[in-house]
Amino acid sequence: MSIISPTAEPTIEQPSPEGTRLGELWSIFPEESGCDVDGSLTVGGVSVNELAEQYGTPLHIIDEAGLRRQARRFVDGLRERWPNSDVLFASKSLPIVGMYRLAQEEGLSIDVAGGGELKLALAAGVDPERLHFHGNAKTDAELQDALDAGIGVIIVDNEHELDRLERLLTRPQRLLLRVIPGVDAVTHASQATGGDDSKFGLPMDQALRAIERMRAHPLMDFEGVHLHIGSQILGTEQFAEAVEKLSTAGHFNTYDVGGGLGVKYTYSEQAPSVDEYLDAIVEAAKKHLPADAKLMIEPGRSLVARSGVTLYRVVTVKHTGRVFVAVDGGMADQLDIALTQQRYEAVLANRLTEPWTETVQLVGRQCESGDLLVDGAPLPAAKPGDLVAMPVTGAYAYTMANNYNGALRPAIVFVADGEARLVARRESYDDLLTLHEPAFAAELTHSFRPIHNPKLKDTQ
Repeated sequence: MSIISPTAEPTIEQPSPEGTRLGELWSIFPEESGCDVDGSLTVGGVSVNELAEQYGTPLHIIDEAGLRRQARRFVDGLRERWPNSDVLFASKSLPIVGMYRLAQEEGLSIDVAGGGELKLALAAGVDPERLHFHGNAKTDAELQDALDAGIGVIIVDNEHELDRLERLLTRPQRLLLRVIPGVDAVTHASQATGGDDSKFGLPMDQALRAIERMRAHPLMDFEGVHLHIGSQILGTEQFAEAVEKLSTAGHFNTYDVGGGLGVKYTYSEQAPSVDEYLDAIVEAAKKHLPADAKLMIEPGRSLVARSGVTLYRVVTVKHTGRVFVAVDGGMADQLDIALTQQRYEAVLANRLTEPWTETVQLVGRQCESGDLLVDGAPLPAAKPGDLVAMPVTGAYAYTMANNYNGALRPAIVFVADGEARLVARRESYDDLLTLHEPAFAAELTHSFRPIHNPKLKDTQ
């Protein structure tokens, strides 16, 4: 059950002080963000100063009320336009137990793309019937786990997956088939998945043969087709084109048109609204798809990105060839920046209303020159101990977190109505060392003396 009306809009102080462009940035900060009387950022009615004190940094902060509101925009908006519909949360964007639970509470089904995501969703209490299993290389073990759990739908990617299912199925299983629509999405190369050279899905000629094979099998309940043209797409025309291409596969009960709607990360970008996106999808569906078919979409980034802010603490400031402001995180918790070169913005969260007097390189602490969080970030003159907030980090930041240089995965808090709750604790060094327990055990039983090789001359 939702804790907030999807139509409720926040009334929060969001100033636009002189000497800054802060007024323009409120559109990319979480919906429930603002500025307190001390000039510090608040999210969900909680000061980031308090959050940093209680939970430490780096810290992922999620605006729960804004996130729930966005979920309802998708669910209610699609249902109003096409009643026989379903919205799937593309959970690769934020695969945490708290988010799986929230998605189900707000009426979404769930898209999982691996055994780990399946386990997390089930642990969150998601009804297995509402799970859809994606992936281009599902193993026997993953498929068996999904079947044992009673998964709702498996999205078949290739012929070898059909071979596996023929061996594993013991009862009827609902299936979709992923097809390649031949739509080259206008986005970063790493985020395009609908072109003819995509690693995902089958081209139409091969897809038709796979459909015949599924329809002929007594335990394969083939329902329809799926596509996904890419991610961070900032125009609606390509989604409409994809729907038209999908219709050429045939007349089916279900059409899943995937996700991919982009979000605004910086000043110059303009992203379609949820309503504009849904209008484009449904208008194309009315033209090209059967009126009685089920229509499905899979928002991920567009659902969770804006709700998230990552909070860092400034560690060092250097004036060398340029001004470098280094924080206590980096590409270990924001790998998407290095992969896609997406531009982000940042503010000094504890000095929000001060004029921006410097242009700095906001950098992380990992041992890479490419560990650059924001190239040319306008900020007040930063000092060690200041707090830096980066908006629009709700999608893929935690997903791609890693242990580069022994970095620890940050904690995640949900904030709403002036309260914060921890939904994922910070990784500890004990967690990090646990994976290496076999080496410690071996050390107790083996001396690890160098092996003598008689072919090598003794140089002593």
